[in-house]
Amino acid sequence: MERLRIDVPRRLSDQRAERNRNVLAYSDYVATAKRAPAGAAVLRTDITVAIRDAVMYELAEVGYGRLSIEAVARRAGVGKTAIYRRWSNKLEMVLEIVSDVAGRSVPLPDTGSFAGDLQLIMMIVSRALQHRIASQIIPDLMAEAARNPQIADTLQTALRTHQQAVGEKLVGQAVARGELPAGTDPDVAVDLILGPLYWRLAVSRSKPDPAYLEKLMTAVTAALKSAGD
Repeated sequence: MERLRIDVPRRLSDQRAERNRNVLAYSDYVATAKRAPAGAAVLRTDITVAIRDAVMYELAEVGYGRLSIEAVARRAGVGKTAIYRRWSNKLEMVLEIVSDVAGRSVPLPDTGSFAGDLQLIMMIVSRALQHRIASQIIPDLMAEAARNPQIADTLQTALRTHQQAVGEKLVGQAVARGELPAGTDPDVAVDLILGPLYWRLAVSRSKPDPAYLEKLMTAVTAALKSAGD
């Protein structure tokens, strides 16, 4: 026969002690919660990085049109919930990540001459455009921007801010050294520098050799000097 189980009430002092412990634990939780940052700040950084990397790889492999939240989550090794805690939808996710990458500043140390600065920026841009991920993503997003105004606006804003910073520093240093005339337009300078490289690497898919880069440097310098005459 199964024995009956009889629960013996705990002593009142024991119940009071446990209640006090629960109150203290809850108080500590509330105090900690008040100090903890809210929103995205409490999200695990390693998971965010994994998701961002997964998005870039998926964009490179399948393009924006075929990219899915499910595929990104699978590649990142997380659940879809982890993605939706950070972004509401695919477009928002891609726009934030791509905008962050596009807006990253290119290091432009002062080499001591406009020729040195020009050579450095061309080398950096050439290598960036030849990166196996970037070389796939950039043409796809540019094509998508023609169909999606939000993508177009995001890319233009990020790139414009970045290009202005590069142009102002590059030209400003050259003008201060007396290598370029005062009034040289930084925007024109950036267009002359980056335009041919983008055309070669992202559009025609032909790798510029050192001789081409040398000729491009000479042409850009001559054009900027004559524009100030």
